[in-house]
Amino acid sequence: MRSVLGPIGLRAQRNANGRVCLMFDPVAPFVPTGFQIKFAVEPWERAAAAALRRAVFCAEQGVFVSDDRDAIDDVAIPLVAVSFLGVAADEVVGTVRIHEAEPGVWWGSRLAVAAEYRKIGVLGSALIRLAVSSARARGCSRFLANVQSQNALLFRRLHWRTIDEIELLGRPHHHMEADLAFYPPFPNPETGFLTLRKAA
Repeated sequence: MRSVLGPIGLRAQRNANGRVCLMFDPVAPFVPTGFQIKFAVEPWERAAAAALRRAVFCAEQGVFVSDDRDAIDDVAIPLVAVSFLGVAADEVVGTVRIHEAEPGVWWGSRLAVAAEYRKIGVLGSALIRLAVSSARARGCSRFLANVQSQNALLFRRLHWRTIDEIELLGRPHHHMEADLAFYPPFPNPETGFLTLRKAA
């Protein structure tokens, strides 16, 4: 018999007669197929985004000791990628923050995706897309970021260019700028948009 694992813990199994039977697989993890990319407007979304940042930048990468929060968080807008369990929001699995440093000049920082969701392939790019497009709707004329070097290729694929290669917090980074022509203004970031996962 040939079996195929479905995205919600269902196993499609073909028997000797060629018939397909759906069976629940109790050991298969639930993998959401859809995610809402939006501004973090609910307290639980903000708290979960902060916890995810600590998990990535403190516990996993060791860039910060116990907390990555800084003064930018006082003025920044947090964005989140929220997974769905059926039709209900389940958990924050990605985040980034944006802020206007001076009139028209916006920055993105602290892009993080939960380790178990990185192979999905759309969350980082969707967060970047909403970050730049929502800033454009607020009058952005330049959008910048300091990107860890291992992530520079992703940003290049999304129409960013490297201005300079620098070192921050003991790690190599690319100082990058988005090509705004590829990011039309998005006026409703509080609601955001839905994105579907890609097959691994």
